Amino acid sequence: MKKIAVIDYGMGNLHSVMKALEYTGVPAVLTCDPKVIEKSCGIILPGVGAFKDAMKEIKKRKLQGVLTSQVKAGKPILGICLGMQLLFSLSTEFGSHKGLGFIKGRVVRFKKGMKVPHMGWNRAEIANNASRIFRGMKDDEYFYFVHSYYVVPSSPKVILTKTGYGNTIFTSSVEQGNVFGFQFHPEKSGERALKVYRNFYDICLKTH
Repeated sequence: MKKIAVIDYGMGNLHSVMKALEYTGVPAVLTCDPKVIEKSCGIILPGVGAFKDAMKEIKKRKLQGVLTSQVKAGKPILGICLGMQLLFSLSTEFGSHKGLGFIKGRVVRFKKGMKVPHMGWNRAEIANNASRIFRGMKDDEYFYFVHSYYVVPSSPKVILTKTGYGNTIFTSSVEQGNVFGFQFHPEKSGERALKVYRNFYDICLKTH
């Protein structure tokens, strides 16, 4: 049975993601082993914490090379929260730090004066054509967010959904080819939101 590789780099909501995948019937393995990642049908990159620390841990475990090679080969990858931000070129969190660079763009902080983190339930409204990863869901579904930074893609074409917070409209999910990202946490967003994990697995099976 083909499995999703959930990347364990020492940071993130790994337990809740694995439980969500199990609940939805998606076979998955928690791993930092490049060989296991190569054998997987798709990759999930979770994350909670600081961008700089996350990239340091990814490099420490020699994961950047295998993630890059697998994505270039066409394997689907899904980044969640900080994991989505890591997919981008650059973060301005506590300085300037390079990300994995799978999608061109920056990670920036909410404006001064805004309450951070942005935490709680909020809508993710479809910005472009409905994506296969949201199949069976409404175009203004509610999801659970916890973040102080958000992505600013270089191209609006990669934006799947947008979300409003205060006086800011930010990108809450992206898709570029085989690369997907959610700023929200599907595993904390109720049973209906878990469909995105099953949809991602179906995408992986069709790709490999």
